[in-house]
Amino acid sequence: MLSVLTLVHGRGQHLANLIRGLEQSEVAPDELVIVHMNEAAVHRESPRFPIIAKTLDAKRALLPLAAARNAAAATARADHLIFLDVDCIPAPTLVAEHRASLLHDPSAIHQGSVRYLPHPIDFSAETTDSLRKRSSVHPLHADRIAGGSIPYPLFWSLNFSCHRDTFYRVGGFDAAYQGYGGEDTDFIFSARKKRIRLLASAALAFHQHHASYDPPLNHFADIVENARRFREKWHEWPMLGWLNAFEARGYIRVRSADIDVHRTPTADEIAACRCSEAAF
Repeated sequence: MLSVLTLVHGRGQHLANLIRGLEQSEVAPDELVIVHMNEAAVHRESPRFPIIAKTLDAKRALLPLAAARNAAAATARADHLIFLDVDCIPAPTLVAEHRASLLHDPSAIHQGSVRYLPHPIDFSAETTDSLRKRSSVHPLHADRIAGGSIPYPLFWSLNFSCHRDTFYRVGGFDAAYQGYGGEDTDFIFSARKKRIRLLASAALAFHQHHASYDPPLNHFADIVENARRFREKWHEWPMLGWLNAFEARGYIRVRSADIDVHRTPTADEIAACRCSEAAF
């Protein structure tokens, strides 16, 4: 069996497109598990696979990503797990490609490829070819070869698969990470410590456009706290691009072993960082 797992908060149309994409799969998953973060679960049905929806409420974080991924894995009934971000539309071959990767190397973590759509789309009017033409690959991912090794720091949790035993051998996601930032890098560093390989898969997803923040001041508190957690655990700073951007704007000072917070961004400053154009 094979389960697709996704997390959602407020992205109803993106989730509908993900489900529609799975329904068009050459090989359907055996189930889709949806974890609603701090929102009520919505009952959904599909003619091709069962959909299991549950709610995870967390008082400390709006987006408890680490805990929600663990909850999705614990709910799944399959041994083969595909973690797919709610912003991703799976290509018709995604499930089959992940299955092939897992059968070829059951002990590895397999990261699929992601192409980014620059504008909102009407998925009902699109084909895989049109989505491919509209989208672009991240420059850091352009030269990946299916089955080849990926440097651990370049792991992204948007589109990856692993066997259930591998997930629990890693230890799952560290739920001490509250909210957004750092939890996926921590996960793959734990995999590296256990000598679990990270391999590229041909499984393709298209990332749907949504507004973003550059730098992500909307997640300022989460990023700072999670960076501290990561530094304590791994003795290096994660997310340095974001931390350096925060420091350049006078919000923080990054020291060798801690972060001094001088002030938090205002609502106007956060709004000024909002980008309507797609960004990697």
